[in-house]
Amino acid sequence: MTGGLIVLFGIIVMVTVHEAGHFVAAKALGIKATEFFFGFGPRLWSTRRGETEYGIKAIPLGGYVRIVGMNPYEEVDPADVGRTYRGKPFWQKSVVVLAGVASHFVVAFLLFFAVSSIVGISVATTTVGEVQAILEDGTSTPAALAGVAAGDKVLSIDGVETAEWVDLVEEISARPGDTVELVVDRNGAVITLTVTLASVPDDEEGERGYLGVTSQRRTERVNPISGIGRAGSQLGEATVGSVSGLWRMVSGFGDLVVAAVSGDTERISETRPASPIGLIRIGAETEDLGISFTLQLVALVNVFVGIFNLIPMYPLDGGHFAVALYEKIRGREADVRKLAPIAAVVVLFMVLLGVLAIYLDIADPLSLR
Repeated sequence: MTGGLIVLFGIIVMVTVHEAGHFVAAKALGIKATEFFFGFGPRLWSTRRGETEYGIKAIPLGGYVRIVGMNPYEEVDPADVGRTYRGKPFWQKSVVVLAGVASHFVVAFLLFFAVSSIVGISVATTTVGEVQAILEDGTSTPAALAGVAAGDKVLSIDGVETAEWVDLVEEISARPGDTVELVVDRNGAVITLTVTLASVPDDEEGERGYLGVTSQRRTERVNPISGIGRAGSQLGEATVGSVSGLWRMVSGFGDLVVAAVSGDTERISETRPASPIGLIRIGAETEDLGISFTLQLVALVNVFVGIFNLIPMYPLDGGHFAVALYEKIRGREADVRKLAPIAAVVVLFMVLLGVLAIYLDIADPLSLR
């Protein structure tokens, strides 16, 4: 459950840091901010410091900062004229609205760096960690029957060298029911074991080979300079993947609704959204992979949320930036109230997406196993 708690804490921090980005930017530029809350709905707790009220609300599905002048329907106190968002120049508006978005990429980069250079990445080796005793039907596993022991380092299978754990898994999976020669290094002695692999059901291949061993894992770290490069590369890959995934999710929204209503969830496995419930479940389910995996999961969530917020649709941060850019190009203030229908559609889409994600995470939980 530790992995799930880390993901939960990561989501809370992500929301708080996002809003803190807007808040700090506004304060630094002399824009008045009257509220800074985590959550929505009824107020659970709050305190006032100066002109700002800080607090927590009952529904932990986000957070907000109330910046004077961002709401087009807000009546501004004459005393606050000159301290409103709408009265600031383009560059200051841009800094305020994009500070929250930028926070996601900064947090993701720091997490990727921490995993690479501080925590370390858990890597599966070809050394056997544990030998499974029996299969689901009660019979002995191929590994147990052949005498495979914990600590054996697998060198090859049927003459094919297995330098990495993934090589071993691929070779075993491709040989359901086959009798193979497994060459292992046991305390410096090279031993050849004859193994008849089991055949187990597989969703993609129908059947796959099965040995019945787990990998002994090791932790790899790189120096800080290499860690910066690796974190930057991972951030770039995560950004590209998030853009692609977001496009598939939005373009396939109709199929998502139909599949959820009909119960045919297999057709949406690649485009389905994940709610905090699903993310926490994945974190708990995969905690045996190590904290590095969990931190990378939180980093990926940050990147996706950052990309989502960049969509140039009001009232998302990207929409606020698009309005500010329009005003800069046209040289006059935009009537943001005309964007109310668009804002309503965007909010409705987000609500429906959230409800579908929660429903799917309960009815058909995501699994990385």
